[in-house]
Amino acid sequence: MKAVALGLAVLASAVLGGGYLYRSGTIQLNRPSPDRFPVRGIDVSHHQGPIDWVRVATAGVEFAYIKATEGRDFSDTRFQANWAGARAVGIARGAYHFFTFCSPGAAQADHFLRVVPPEPGALMPVVDVEFVGNCKGYGSLATVRAELATFLERVERAWGVPPILYVTPDSHRRVLGGKFDRYSLWLRSVLTQPGPDAFGGWLIWQFSETGSVPGIKGPVDLNALRPGASVGELKVPAA
Repeated sequence: MKAVALGLAVLASAVLGGGYLYRSGTIQLNRPSPDRFPVRGIDVSHHQGPIDWVRVATAGVEFAYIKATEGRDFSDTRFQANWAGARAVGIARGAYHFFTFCSPGAAQADHFLRVVPPEPGALMPVVDVEFVGNCKGYGSLATVRAELATFLERVERAWGVPPILYVTPDSHRRVLGGKFDRYSLWLRSVLTQPGPDAFGGWLIWQFSETGSVPGIKGPVDLNALRPGASVGELKVPAA
C-alpha cells in the first residue's frame, strides 16, 4: 500500500508540475512551422495589462485582434489604448466582441458599433462564440442562434463585410450547427493542429493560449493565418 500511495503522490506531483509548465508557457503543445504558417498574430484584452506595442511589432507580430466589448454594455478598459498602440506601430488591427448568450443580439451589436464604428483598413470584426465564460441562463441554443444571426446581420450591414466567427470545436458543433457556413472561421485548437479542411475550413487558427511575446507581460493567445492567406485578405476595403 505504501508503494501505491507513493506512486499516486509522484503521479499527482507530475500532473501539477505539468500543469504549471503548461500555464507558464514552458510547454507548448502546438509548434506550427514558420514555413507553413508564416503570418502570425495575437489577440489581447485588459488581461494583458499595458502593452509595449513597439516591442510587439519588432517581434514579428503582423496582426492583432483586440477585445472591444462583451454583451450589451461591457467595454474593455484597455481597448482604446491597444487600438491606438497597434496602429502607431503599423500592426494590422481588428476588434472583437464576446457574444453573451443571455442578451439580445441587436443590443450587443449596437454596443459594439458604438465602441468600434466602421473603419476602412481595419481588419474584419470578429464575434467570439464560446461556452467558456458565458452566461448559463439562456433559454435554448435555437434562441442563441437567432440572436447571433441578428448580431451578425447588424454588424455586417454597418461594416460592409461579414464578421469572422471565433469558435471552439464545441461551440462550432452546438451553436453554429451548420447554420452559419458563409462566415469565415477563427478556430481555437490549442491541443492539436487542425487540418486545413477541418470544420469546413478555417481562416485563422489560435494555436496557443499561453504564448510569450516581447512587450507583453504574462501569457497571450497566439494565432496564425491558414497557409497561403495574407493579412490583406482580412482588411475592410475602402468605400
